Amino acid sequence: MELNTLKPAPGAKHARKRVARGIGSGLGKTGGRGHKGQRARSGGFHKVGFEGGQMPLQRRLPKRGFNSMTRDDRAEVRLSDLERIKTEKIDLAALKEARVVPDTALSAKVIVSGKLTRKVTLTGIAVSKGARAAIEAAGGSTDAPIPQPKPKREPKVVPVSQPQAEAKPAKAKEQPGEARAAKAERAAKREAAPVPGGKKGGKA
Repeated sequence: MELNTLKPAPGAKHARKRVARGIGSGLGKTGGRGHKGQRARSGGFHKVGFEGGQMPLQRRLPKRGFNSMTRDDRAEVRLSDLERIKTEKIDLAALKEARVVPDTALSAKVIVSGKLTRKVTLTGIAVSKGARAAIEAAGGSTDAPIPQPKPKREPKVVPVSQPQAEAKPAKAKEQPGEARAAKAERAAKREAAPVPGGKKGGKA
């Protein structure tokens, strides 16, 4: 093999598509664009995914879930990763220096994956329940706090209403005779009151 005999592998390079160069190429005249219409014009491209006004596919399909913007802030560390780090005291800076976690990580958590056979001391690194047991079984320690179980919420007690011992006295109803008398008295007062401006319907 010589430098002057080097060439791309077969199929790696393709000839450029030359449109509108005669009907023998299959792409002559309209150049593969068809007759008229927006897509046949120069500058007729609208936008990616546009379907002429109907609801495009990317909006018809159902959506579910989301991508967390903070998913890369906390990195996962395996027990086997701790095994190959040479230092005994391990913190986030030591993990970044050993290329176990990315430089953009803000925190790290050790999970149960692999084996740990030597003593390590973790500082400022979270651990899972199984990882804590594995680290302590190997003679190591961690300053991560032990999670406490959440207190159970007691059901709210609704007080039972006690029956009233004494019923409120009912409001005394007016007798039919009294109602008629009061109505007649009001009518008499209206008749006795003077009408302003003389007689009703007359001129002032």
